[in-house]
Amino acid sequence: MSEATTAGGAEGAPNAVEADALPPLQGVERMIGAIVLSGATFMTVLDVTVANVSIPTIAGDLGVSPTQGTWIITSYAVANAIAMPLTGWLTTRFGQVRLIVTSILLFTIASWLCGLAPNIETLIACRVLQGLVAGPMVPLSQALLLTTFPRERAGFALALWSMTALIAPITGPLIGGWISEESSWPWIFYINIPVGLLAAALTWQIYRARETATRIVPVDFTGLVLLVVWVASLQIMLDKGKELDWFNSTVIVVLGCVAVAGFVTFLVWELVDNDHPIVDVRLFGVRNYWSATLTLSVGYAVFFGTSVILPLWLQTLMGYTQTWAGLMMMPFGVLAMFLAPLIGRSIQRHDVRLIASGGFILFGVVSFLRSQFALDADAWTIAFPTFLQGAANVMFFLPLTALALSGLPKERIPAATGLNNFMRFTFGAFGASAGITLWDDRTSQHRAHLVEHVTPYDPQAVAALDALQAAGLTPDQALAQLERMVDAQARMMGTNDIFWLSGVLFIVLASMVWVARRARPFGGDATHASEM
Repeated sequence: MSEATTAGGAEGAPNAVEADALPPLQGVERMIGAIVLSGATFMTVLDVTVANVSIPTIAGDLGVSPTQGTWIITSYAVANAIAMPLTGWLTTRFGQVRLIVTSILLFTIASWLCGLAPNIETLIACRVLQGLVAGPMVPLSQALLLTTFPRERAGFALALWSMTALIAPITGPLIGGWISEESSWPWIFYINIPVGLLAAALTWQIYRARETATRIVPVDFTGLVLLVVWVASLQIMLDKGKELDWFNSTVIVVLGCVAVAGFVTFLVWELVDNDHPIVDVRLFGVRNYWSATLTLSVGYAVFFGTSVILPLWLQTLMGYTQTWAGLMMMPFGVLAMFLAPLIGRSIQRHDVRLIASGGFILFGVVSFLRSQFALDADAWTIAFPTFLQGAANVMFFLPLTALALSGLPKERIPAATGLNNFMRFTFGAFGASAGITLWDDRTSQHRAHLVEHVTPYDPQAVAALDALQAAGLTPDQALAQLERMVDAQARMMGTNDIFWLSGVLFIVLASMVWVARRARPFGGDATHASEM
């Protein structure tokens, strides 16, 4: 097979150019391009979480159990995780513009098919298709945005992109829950159709003359199979771990072993005697790339884990509805929207490691504030840390993304962004699973400790039972009410533990940032960022 067919050849787009030769867009065209790419990102990331709160409704409508219904989420996550790191190879073969437009159109068709699905098997198959074609959209939108703006405004481009990438997972459950309550569940997929068609049309109109050069490279079938095996095993293990009691389950043990063995084999295969790897793992030989990507991924895992727990706590313990729990998360976006452009400009002038450390420290403050929550916490007490979190998010997400990409040539950006986002999403899934499991374990431990004191010989327990009976309850009703109070208090104490631990982890992450070398993002290396 031909080693390289350039853009002017049969396999390339007629007007394809090398990545470094692309001039930035100007004026209205630049603004529209940025909005369209951000909208495509929002649509894709939204679908990671939009079905979460609608699972009982969908499962009931299709005549299956909620446990079976969770495959609607798992199937999308697995397929998306597999496809995302393939972005670099797919871009080399087909070009950035054709790939992202095709992905948007296929995603729109898959969304339509999801809404039409008559049974759970069809819906899962359509979600797999949706996840596969969505894989390149997030990293490619990021890569195209970096070519849309001049290098000195690349920070602002990342700011636009990050607002959608961070806010979409949070608003997904709110939008999905509201649509399911007010209309019917297929509409959580149908809303993608007009957005997708408009995004595909505008993206092609604006970027078709900016197609990147393509070349034919051999397909690394062995690497692809290994990637599918270990990523699918890992993602299913993370999604089903809590349900199957983790490593007390033979299924989870087998999945874990397959994931580890598959990953090691995949890594060796991609590094040893492979001129055309399906994933460019050699990017991890760049010090700033691996250190910033790892720190960003761990930080996102802690952030996403607590972001899953907070609305669950509001609904299960504090009596909030799905809609109101979602609304309590919205203050997060206020500071993020205002500060993202400022942070985007700052990363061009200042040491991004300092900004990222400040973001993690602010995250720690937010977590420690949440660790003081109580059962009588009012709306302001809950909303204020969420408001501060918006600033913390852009302060760590933007600088670390910029630091990871600093010093890389433009032709490696699609592969770098694909691998970076794959790491972030995978760690996010791990953070959610680990957070929920630890939350339940800490709650059980606190409950066991509290129950030890509910005896006829404990003055406080006796006083509580007497007070409940004085209020008109029978002895059995009073005991049942006291048990509910113990359960609530144990869950509250478990929640406090999770947020306190998160605060400690964020403080540790503030120091991990400094493993990277100082670099001037998108403006040239300051200190040899490409060295190990």
